[in-house]
Amino acid sequence: MFNLNKLIRDNIKTLKPYSSARNEFTGKASVFLDANENAYGSPLPEKFNRYPDPLQWQLKFQLARIKGVPAENIFIGNGSDEVIDLAYRIFCNPSKDNVIVCPPTYGMYEVSANINDVAIKKVNLASNFQLDVQGILNAIDAHTKLIFICSPNNPTGNNMTREDIEMILNNFGGIVIIDEAYINYSKQKTFIQELTEYPNLIVMQTLSKAWGLAALRLGLCYASMDIIDFFNKIKPPYNINEASQQLALEALQNTMLVNEWIEACVLQKKMLLVEMSNFSFVRKVYPSDANFFLLKVKDAKDLYTYLSENEIVVRNRSKDPGCDNCLRITIGTPEENKQLLNLFKNYQL
Repeated sequence: MFNLNKLIRDNIKTLKPYSSARNEFTGKASVFLDANENAYGSPLPEKFNRYPDPLQWQLKFQLARIKGVPAENIFIGNGSDEVIDLAYRIFCNPSKDNVIVCPPTYGMYEVSANINDVAIKKVNLASNFQLDVQGILNAIDAHTKLIFICSPNNPTGNNMTREDIEMILNNFGGIVIIDEAYINYSKQKTFIQELTEYPNLIVMQTLSKAWGLAALRLGLCYASMDIIDFFNKIKPPYNINEASQQLALEALQNTMLVNEWIEACVLQKKMLLVEMSNFSFVRKVYPSDANFFLLKVKDAKDLYTYLSENEIVVRNRSKDPGCDNCLRITIGTPEENKQLLNLFKNYQL
């Protein structure tokens, strides 16, 4: 039986959050003399002399319309890395609790655990890069608070089988965090619509990938209102700056353009996957539901060096479990992809 109260750290339950000036006043006013701001303005054309909305309501309302979930079920972080870090602070007691990750996967789950002094249990993905469900369930103990599942997964690019994720959600009394950073490129349905069915579910998304807003650092978290309340309780008072909020609001008006980019990216990926299979030094082209793909080659280090010497940078993931001699390649523009293919054609071991 899921019991959120038992999962929350005791010091978080009793924590009295910082109360900012913008938190304390919620009415209508024309003169603000409460936050020690510079009332004379700023050198910038907008009113950046004022502190931003600490809960980013206008941005959340717009996201709610796009995603079909209440704004109260949304938390916005300074990148997804802040969401990950706050989840550790809310649920995991340092030097006592543990979390489960499934390598190869996004590295910040482990880095954040180490920063917060939380033990990591690694249950490697199977040879087909799918979840080892039984291995995960066997690894759970009384101190396991979080399970991280990246789907589509980074760096392998594949979706995790939905039934496997549901099996874990139904058989784990802790929090399951599904990282859907690349969901816009996937045919698989988001788990956001399952929030009412699974009270132990947190879904992460981002505006960095399909929306092209990586520089703004905006990570999205969807969960029950009870869980979102704890995120809001412990976050820094003004974790999302006004410039990022305003630029994101402007960008969210352009869903048609973003959808066009997604369609173009998927078409370019299909072309590249076909072309890559024709090279003699390519051992395997892994299927992908993301805006990148994993490529197993004869000598990843040599190919990486050759590409970098010709001013194309990819990621060598050979050190990740199951990714020996594998490069992760992001889908570029048609012109960039053409350059990549031309270099592959001229490559000689």
